[in-house]
Amino acid sequence: MANSIEIKLKRADRIYREGDVVSGTVVVMCKDALSHQGLTLSMEGVVSLALSPKSTGMFEAFYNSLKPVSLVNYSLEIRKPEKLPAGRTDIPFEFPLKAKPGSRLYETYHGVYVNIQYTLRADMKRSAFAKDMTKTTEFLVEYTGKPEDGKQVAFTVSPSLLSNVKAGARVPNFRIEGHLDTAVCPITKPFTGTLTVKQSDEAIKSIELQLIRVETCGCQEGSAKDATEIQNIQIAEGDVCRDMPIPIYMIFPRLFTCPTLLTDTFKVEFEINIVIILQTGDVITENFPIKLIRW
Repeated sequence: MANSIEIKLKRADRIYREGDVVSGTVVVMCKDALSHQGLTLSMEGVVSLALSPKSTGMFEAFYNSLKPVSLVNYSLEIRKPEKLPAGRTDIPFEFPLKAKPGSRLYETYHGVYVNIQYTLRADMKRSAFAKDMTKTTEFLVEYTGKPEDGKQVAFTVSPSLLSNVKAGARVPNFRIEGHLDTAVCPITKPFTGTLTVKQSDEAIKSIELQLIRVETCGCQEGSAKDATEIQNIQIAEGDVCRDMPIPIYMIFPRLFTCPTLLTDTFKVEFEINIVIILQTGDVITENFPIKLIRW
């Protein structure tokens, strides 16, 4: 049995809210008696910002401004230098989950250019001739927000309503109607609505629902905004029947979405694209900005 160190949280789902106590046990397993120079446990919450490759050169001044934003930073020695017995040693710990003065906690979010992460790290220092032992584990932070009301969003897609069409381009005749149940979406509930193909001169190959993240990193020198796909779900395949309602249904992925976030240095926003792909290869896209909330 090799020497090892683990962090076990009391909550199986690892989800905490501001003001909660993050508690658990540091488990040290050793084959023989083990001497160490102290065991330290650290809690850290950080917003990491990055620029997309296409922004390189345009925003050179950003690189000095896009420093990680520290939200939480605690450190505590939970065991002083000693000699641990062979076998298993459990060391309990507790940390209050509070933001640093002047800061606030944001929800855990794993994006492309914005990343919000909370971790616990255990560091056991050993002698000069032994390797230090380290273990890091992530826990999740969620808001305790209030519900917001949203209105149904009706939409119609037809050639006369399209934008970004090249001059002289041949646009087939079609008409698509539908509605989104709301554009203010609780992240714990599915995104729903209905779509109906009223008319299409060209055969339809596929209808897809695309969830997009729009991440903005900014400072006094300017801002860089990038949209990337989170997930794409096919809601219909083939040349669908006309005048038949097609349900729109999507579950928001937990770690790759968060409540819409607008701050002075970064933003995380979300959009929905309804994409109709025709057999001719033409693609029709209708975009809907949405606001994600916790409840």
